Formats: sequence, C-alpha cells, structure tokens
Amino acid sequence: MKYKTKANAINTCLLGTSLAVFSQLASADVILHAFDWRYSEVAEKAAEIADIGYKNVLVAPPLKSDSSNTQWWARYQPQDYRVIDNNRGNKEDFQNMINALKAHGVNTYADIVINQMANERGNSTYFPGSDTLNDYASNSDYWNRQKLFGDLNNNLFSPGDFHAGFCITNWTDVWESMNGRICGGNGDPGLPDLDPNDWVRAQQKNYVQAIKNMGVTGFRIDAAKHMTTWHINQVFDANIKQDMYLFGEIITGAGAGNADYDTFLEPYLRETSHSAYDFPLLKTLRDAFDVNGSLEALANPKSWGGAIDGIRALTFTITHDIPSNDGFRYQIMSEANEHLAYAYIMGRQEGVPMVFSDATGVDNGRWVNDYKQDNLKAMVKFHNGVQGADEEVLYTDQCAIVLRRGDAGVMGINKCGYAKDISINASNLNSAKNYVDVFSGSSFKVNSSYHTVNVPAGSARMWLAETGGVIDPTDEVDVSFTCNNGNTNMGDSVYAVGNNAALGNWQAASAVLLSPTSYPTWTGTIKLPKATDIEWKCIIRNETDPSNVIQWQSGANNAVNTGNGASTAGSF
Repeated sequence: MKYKTKANAINTCLLGTSLAVFSQLASADVILHAFDWRYSEVAEKAAEIADIGYKNVLVAPPLKSDSSNTQWWARYQPQDYRVIDNNRGNKEDFQNMINALKAHGVNTYADIVINQMANERGNSTYFPGSDTLNDYASNSDYWNRQKLFGDLNNNLFSPGDFHAGFCITNWTDVWESMNGRICGGNGDPGLPDLDPNDWVRAQQKNYVQAIKNMGVTGFRIDAAKHMTTWHINQVFDANIKQDMYLFGEIITGAGAGNADYDTFLEPYLRETSHSAYDFPLLKTLRDAFDVNGSLEALANPKSWGGAIDGIRALTFTITHDIPSNDGFRYQIMSEANEHLAYAYIMGRQEGVPMVFSDATGVDNGRWVNDYKQDNLKAMVKFHNGVQGADEEVLYTDQCAIVLRRGDAGVMGINKCGYAKDISINASNLNSAKNYVDVFSGSSFKVNSSYHTVNVPAGSARMWLAETGGVIDPTDEVDVSFTCNNGNTNMGDSVYAVGNNAALGNWQAASAVLLSPTSYPTWTGTIKLPKATDIEWKCIIRNETDPSNVIQWQSGANNAVNTGNGASTAGSF
C-alpha cells in the first residue's frame, strides 16, 4: 500500500459467497521479505539466503511502474501489467532472480498489486498512455523481452475500466473502501481504482498466470481490503491457486470483536481460502510485551480471538507499511520487544513467520540487513529444527513463557528485568539429547522428570536438541560425494557446493572440484564436521572462471547427515 493517510486500514472483502474448500497447505517455512531490494541483489544473495535457512523470499511487485522513481511506494502504482520494468529491475532481472533462488532451493513470492493504477498524466485513466505506447513501438526489441502477455500496440485500460474518481474518507465503510480511491490528502486525486468488469478481471488473470509461469510460487495480495472477495476469487481461481501460497494484506487494529476485524478480515478468511497477515497476533504481542502486559496471553491466543487460525496465519513483528505510514507507526515495538516477539513467532508451532529486511533505510536504517543479523539467523535455525513438532506450554506467568516443541526443542522468553529459574516438566524431552541454546551456546541435558531452565532478564532462549553432546566443529569425518550424468565441455568440470564452509557456503566460486573417475560420473571425498546435516548440489562450472556456472543440478537439494562418515550422491 502507498499513502500515509490511512487510519486503521483493515483489509478485505464482502459478498456472501460460501467458503471454498481450504486447499492451501503451504508449509511454515520462514519467508524473507526482501522489501524494495533490487531483483539483482536478491539473486546475488541467493546462496547466503539459503544458507541462513530461508525457504521463501517475498520481492517487489513485478510490473511496470515509474523506473525513475526511487521511492518505495512507486512500486505500488502500476502503469502496465503486461511488462516488468521498474526501479527494482525488469523481466530479465526478475527471471534471473527466480532461477538463482530456485538453484538454492528457495521459492520466490511476488507482491501483487491489482486494485489500482498510477496517479499520473493529469489524472488520465488511459494506461499506459500514448507516450509509453510510442516507446514500446520505437524500442520493440527491449520491450518484447520484458513482455509478459498481450498486445503492446494498444492501451491495457481505458476510462470505462475504473470506478468514479472519489477519495475514500470513511475507511470502515465497506462500499466506500471497495469503490473509492486511496488518496493522499491536500487535493490529491488519488490512485485510479479499477472496476472488476470482465475485461479488467481477464487482464488481471493473464497477469498473475504469467507471473506464475515464470516460476513464482506465492502471491502477497496488496490492498485486499479494497476488493470484494468475489473479485479476488475470480482472479485467483483454482488454476492460479494450485501449488501457490497466497496471503492478503488485511490491516486490523485487533482480533475478533474489533470492528475492523469483524467487517473486513473475518469475511476475507471466511470467503476465500487464502492466508492473511495475523494483525490480531501483532496486537496481542504488543500488549503482552508492554510493561503492564502479561505473557500468559501468549499461551493460546487463538482461543480468545488474539490470533487467527494458524493454518491461515502469516505471522510477523513489523511490516513495511507500519514504519512508512504515519497512521500505523503506533504498532512499532521497541527493538528489545521486537526481538522477543520474533523469538515467539519463530518458536511457536502455528503460523508462517516472516522476517522484514528493509532496503529503504526508514527509521535510520533500523531494519536494513535484518535478515542476516545473528539473532535472527539463530531463530531461523531453531524454527527449521523444530518445524512440524507438536507444541506444549510448559510454563507461563506475567514475565515468562516456556514452550516445548516435541522433543526437538524448548523456547523460553523472559520480558522482565531479572533472571528467572523455571522448573519445567521434562518427561517428554529426550534424555539422550543435548539441548543447545542457539543464541549463547549454553546447553542442558535432562536426567529426571523435571528440569530447571534459566532465562536471563529481557531475553529469549531457544534450546535446540542435538544428538549426544555438543559437536566439536574440529571433529571431522570423510564424506564421499558422487555426481552422476556430469557431461561437460572442454574447460568445464563438475563441483560440489553446499551449506557448509568446506562446501563453499553455496558460493560457486568456492565449490569443491570432483574427479571424473568414471566419466560422466564424478566423485570426491570431502572432510566435514561429523554428525551434521548437510545440503548440497552438483554444479558444472568453468575451471578458470569460477563465476561462470554452466549448470546447476535441478530439483531439491541433496541431503545427508555426516554421522561418523557417509556417502551421498546427486545427478544432473
């Protein structure tokens, strides 16, 4: 969303359609919101992103917007859906990014803007306009490379494809919110609001299908409040939704019983099969971590309306709209509380957590490069290590909460100004495992039905189970690697690359050369830390130009636990 004048914007739907069968079974893998990153930057960091443990990356809207405008909100003012060309890159950059992420086992999610078009050219509602059509014609080679669909000789939309040009003034009025314009005040005519007629819906479907065809596996639906659920379901039909993760932007002030929730978010969840931002949980987190709040509220917030159903929840501690729009800034938590809130959403069983990593530098760069901060990297490690395990609340009071995740891990949070020793029921933990805190490296083992854990003041602890004792990283074993069907040209060879320093940390230039012992089969023995989970792939790379990767092994990463020595194979 763009403007700073929205008060409690809450998002989505109307119309009494029955609830579609919920078929979206996306896993709870962590999403990195690479907010306003250039597509090329995401591609360059694909190996690092994968190595940290992110499985999905949400990127800037892939459409044509003003490529000369560096402001983040310009990406939310479409000029044309038929091509990708904006300040963050073009279609070629977008495809290269998808390919780079996919090579490292990471999915691409796209921010989709279909509610409105750009405010430009004297409030004209011909899109993209005659000057742009002339540019398409005179530079046809370039624009055909950036084209997604359609005929670039004609406009995509004309005045009959838009609602009447009035500004929304009552953001809680359903009809007004779904027919009016998002305006900036002071006489601003606002963003032309699309009427979901047959032509408009057909072009929107062409657009999202074309983006899906490029390899995108998830959509964030921007400004979902401003479209009816009928319109949304018409565009995101069964074919589009197949194998896709969809979530809507539905900004609310609280959960069930709140007017915003009841008017907009509840109908969206009832009348679509999509997920949504869990703004109710954000309100619960803000209240719980407040000096007068209680962490007892976090034990089961869904039970009293403080969170939406976990299978539909996109969980977060901050979104791009919150610091960038005056009406939402009240939702910003202190950095200390945000850290604890991140530990909670990464440690709990329910919801798909998202990490906001900003490229705009808002608030003196507070969220710039957050994706690779040590504390968040540790939380992603814990989340991935316990994913799928059941959840049990072992302890809660005003200051603290402790959760068990199967026998895979234990999470403790203490918001108060003094350390707490907390006795927990350890009967469902594994006495053969060493539980190591991902932040401090401190560990414990259980030897009775009860165990006391210490959570320092104002801190979180996330103890992840490791088999046996703490692994000495200098204790290495031989692992045999095989790459089959490695057909190469002169000057190229097959290498192994993966998520360990000895395997180049997913950097092709640091990959390990294998030998063509029985060409086209390539093999090698590499020393790696014992009893360690490793992911890796085969690549064909130029021998003298390390940056020249000819081919990545397709499909999922190869996986092996090194144990006391192991063998593992991949194939082109």
